[in-house]
Amino acid sequence: MNKYLGAAIVYGVSALSAAVSSAAEQDPFMWLEDVEGKKQLDWVAQKNERSLAEIKQYPGFQGLVDNALEVLDNKDRIPYAGRNGDYYYNFWKDATHPRGIYRRATLAEYKKDQPKWETVLDIDALGKKEEVNWVYKGMSCLQPEYTQCMVALSRGGADAVEYREFDLLSGKFIKDGLYLPEAKSRLTWIDKDTLIVGTDFGDGNSLTDSGYPRVLKMWHRGKGYKSGKTVYEADKASVSAASYTMGKGAQNTVFIHDATDFYNAKTFVYNEGKLLAVDVPSDSDVEGLFKGNVYLLLKSDWEHQGNSFKQGSLLYSSLSDIKAGKASFKLFQAPSTGKTIKGVAFTKNSLLISWLDNVRSSVVRYTPTKKGKWQEHRLELDDKAVVGLVDVDDRYDDFLVSYSSFIEPSTLYQFNDGKTGKEKIKSTPAMFDGSRFKVEQYKAKSKDGTMVPYFVVMDKKLKFNGKNPTLLYGYGGFEISLLPRYSATIGKNWLEQGGVYVLSNIRGGGEFGPAWHQAALKENRHKAYEDFEAIAEDLIDRKITSSKHLGIQGGSNGGLLMGNAFTRRPDLYNAVVCQVPLLDMKRYNKLLAGASWMAEYGNPDIAEEWDFIKTFSPYHNVSKDKKYPKVFFTTSTRDDRVHPGHARKMVALMESQGHDVLYFENIEGGHAGAADVKQRAELSALAYAYLLSQLK
Repeated sequence: MNKYLGAAIVYGVSALSAAVSSAAEQDPFMWLEDVEGKKQLDWVAQKNERSLAEIKQYPGFQGLVDNALEVLDNKDRIPYAGRNGDYYYNFWKDATHPRGIYRRATLAEYKKDQPKWETVLDIDALGKKEEVNWVYKGMSCLQPEYTQCMVALSRGGADAVEYREFDLLSGKFIKDGLYLPEAKSRLTWIDKDTLIVGTDFGDGNSLTDSGYPRVLKMWHRGKGYKSGKTVYEADKASVSAASYTMGKGAQNTVFIHDATDFYNAKTFVYNEGKLLAVDVPSDSDVEGLFKGNVYLLLKSDWEHQGNSFKQGSLLYSSLSDIKAGKASFKLFQAPSTGKTIKGVAFTKNSLLISWLDNVRSSVVRYTPTKKGKWQEHRLELDDKAVVGLVDVDDRYDDFLVSYSSFIEPSTLYQFNDGKTGKEKIKSTPAMFDGSRFKVEQYKAKSKDGTMVPYFVVMDKKLKFNGKNPTLLYGYGGFEISLLPRYSATIGKNWLEQGGVYVLSNIRGGGEFGPAWHQAALKENRHKAYEDFEAIAEDLIDRKITSSKHLGIQGGSNGGLLMGNAFTRRPDLYNAVVCQVPLLDMKRYNKLLAGASWMAEYGNPDIAEEWDFIKTFSPYHNVSKDKKYPKVFFTTSTRDDRVHPGHARKMVALMESQGHDVLYFENIEGGHAGAADVKQRAELSALAYAYLLSQLK
């Protein structure tokens, strides 16, 4: 070994040890980041016991559990499914199958009220046989047959999965088939014996700083996945590298996606062992291939070959030009004031766009004519509810669409090529009396003058006297839109208990396109929190509720929102449900997948960025001198996305300052917080029992 290199390594280790020691001295609760240490799990057990005992004292607790189980076990709820050949496939959980079964029914059977299902894969039986708490995480199948698949199985609901080769027709795992051990892997089928795989190759250098695949290799059947030829290597600072294919037959093309951060990526065409960079904006999204053209959704304005394209526009260029390095994009559809493109999908002969107009959704079908023009047809569904694309596949002309609202249960429609309209396939029976309630959309003026919309679901006879228990839900990040949706659990366990439900559409989300999201990034994060506070104040000003009766809820990034809500304005709320949250923004980028979110929040290791990040780091802003509502924190030991240490440390810190808090950590569940129906029902009941106890 080179003596200078050796000295550098020794110095580096010493420096690292000193840094860790220094961090531990500054953070006395960092020991709680050891997820499965005995001392740490004993701490968790103690907190769980105390919190469960207190919350379950609510007189109606078991009734809330029973209500949630009734909803989750409801055998009449819609079995949402995807079409593949002669079958519709569905993943189903109920009391008999708490971990779930993957099943199928013929197209004719699926349309019946009580279809005859054939079980393809039973996760409960598999877990019992192998004595592993398996959670199903989906499957990746070889196109266009979709019968040769890789099934993803997670221990306890974590993001890390193991992949096993599976024959969809026989419903059996293939003996001595392809297998990938547990990791946060990415894979793409090339042919029946070849995949491109990104995983932990065990060399200590195959993952990014965020813990996702950095290296992609060509994996051939009969050879170890580690021995394949390297297709692509991303920088360690990237979020992840992955591959995907577009087109069939001669048009089948492999693309490489190098996510340099959460919102930017390098895009390449991989052809005969060579990489060709695709000249598109790094923050744009490739939506898919239709009739030989690749469709691109812009997240920022773009000057391209003398043309100016507006942020949020959908463009297209021929695949052949892209493969030749001569991409020439043209405009297909552009957004307008208050109206944005939410999603794009493709049938065999049509292109579908989901639009959002003032947070109300619709779907428009665009079909090319023989004369080279486009015929537009808006699907015949009311825009007062959520219209969602359920099953759209470029192998078929027909597709499934769901329709629901806060108070109207979901209905599933089948649309064909447009000649005979829609057919109602299924509907979920009402699980609560929606006729008692009404939905209003209001707007609140944020601190900078921006008008921020929100929905209120309330009893038609509600008295505006400031005494109504009100739950305000928020997220505000990653361009995720919160839309009206039917939740029988909210209906039974909140609305029918006398509560008012409020859904916020604060900045950071995608309700008004990329600009709405970008307005609350990094140093502007406070705008999302100001929006949320403006809605809370507007609810109070309208006398819908008051601080004494106002509770808030959010998870993940919404958990960070909760942390900021109660540390910034503890006077506004009397209950806070903070679920699987980020809270320590000084160390978030060092915990699990945290580094992948620096494009959203910033890098706390850069002094100039920590200057603004620390203003929205709840762990650093909680004070022993302030009075806070009794916060209820929840997380999961098996969450390998947002580290449970965030919630653990916040609870320990607040308790050390003399604050009364509640804490529940589910051992299973991953980032979802629960792994099966029973766990979901109890976790939901805990939240509502806590809210009702605090706010009534």
